[in-house]
Amino acid sequence: MITETGPEVGPDRAAELTRSWVAEHVPADWRAAGERGGRRAVRAVRTPEQYRAWYPVFGASGLVAARWEPAHGGLGWTREAASAAERVLAPYHLPRLNPLGLNLAAPALFAHGTDEQRARFLGPMARGEQVWCQLFSEPGSGSDLASLSTRAVRDGDEWVITGQKVWTTWADQADFGVLLARTDPDLPKHQGITYFLLPMRQPGVEVRPLPHLGGETEFFEVFFDGARVPDTSRVGEVGAGWRVAQATLSGERQMVSGAGSGGVDRVGGGSAAHLVRLARARSERGLDGGWTDPAVRERVVRLWCEEQARGWTNERVRARLAGNLAPGPESSVGKVHGSELNQRVQLAAVDLLGGPALAWSGTAGTPGEYWAGMPAEVQGMLRSRANTIEGGTSEVNKNVIAERVLGLPREFDPYRGTPWAQVPRSG
Repeated sequence: MITETGPEVGPDRAAELTRSWVAEHVPADWRAAGERGGRRAVRAVRTPEQYRAWYPVFGASGLVAARWEPAHGGLGWTREAASAAERVLAPYHLPRLNPLGLNLAAPALFAHGTDEQRARFLGPMARGEQVWCQLFSEPGSGSDLASLSTRAVRDGDEWVITGQKVWTTWADQADFGVLLARTDPDLPKHQGITYFLLPMRQPGVEVRPLPHLGGETEFFEVFFDGARVPDTSRVGEVGAGWRVAQATLSGERQMVSGAGSGGVDRVGGGSAAHLVRLARARSERGLDGGWTDPAVRERVVRLWCEEQARGWTNERVRARLAGNLAPGPESSVGKVHGSELNQRVQLAAVDLLGGPALAWSGTAGTPGEYWAGMPAEVQGMLRSRANTIEGGTSEVNKNVIAERVLGLPREFDPYRGTPWAQVPRSG
């Protein structure tokens, strides 16, 4: 761990300390690749397995969450110092391997957790010793999350959980999950929900994969049949879970909103800079529709400019997160724009790829052989179709912007204030 901690460490000193740490701890071939060509060059010389094996070195440095206090696995640096460190780290492509913990669970713990909960969970979270998932969405409660029906019933010092969650990213790897469960069905839907930190590796928790169109399996459905969570792992008051969840939901919107968002390629596919490379490659091969085409250049540069604006918006949100503050409604702005922009970027990549986007080797045989031959641009395009759904649909996030940013009247709800048990539901 870097030993100079606290707010007295200025940006210049933070950058110097980070450069010294990189020189001592980041493998030489990764450093050389990063300094030569950034993220893509690093990926060419480093496998995901190698990075996971090395990650505890990064986790022990304090740089993963440099603004957190040392007791929580950070360095206690100011926003300016932490930003200076991030600029030094950027070329070496050192993503956080526990983004759901850092971006979803941590904001709720900082805003609503107890000192004991923060002491127990934040350090292992920053060091990557605990993997987290989010247990919010249900088959009948996605966009209308507050209608969820998973139940938590008090049994002494524990709560017994019964129900089902879906679209749970990395649930197969998770040690803990942030869980919303209904504790009082006789209250209106937003008032009868409680927020828990559920141990995933226990009897009564079953995880099933949900492969998506691109062949990867990052989503899962989770079934609870008598799973237990101690009351000491309840965050906030009983029935106040919806308020606690806002910190997590804002963090999720920010995490999947693209450039500078802090997620680990959650939006899928390449950037506008990759479009420039594809367009130039087409022109070099003498094909139409490449960089020499003014219409193509205009399309690519417009997307590049939008990516810059998106990145700046996300930087503002990251500054709040780094200050242990929950992201505000601006996270919804970034999420709506970022998800739709990423879909347009990935469609442009497929257009520029041309024929190989329509047919590739490996189209016969097993599904694994089919997916293995799929170009990265096609995978990115397919993955991007989920962007406007995950992290809250664009429609829901536009409501958040309308109500919390623009101050427009709330959307009409004929069952507002009605006990959850009396509200009609499907299934």
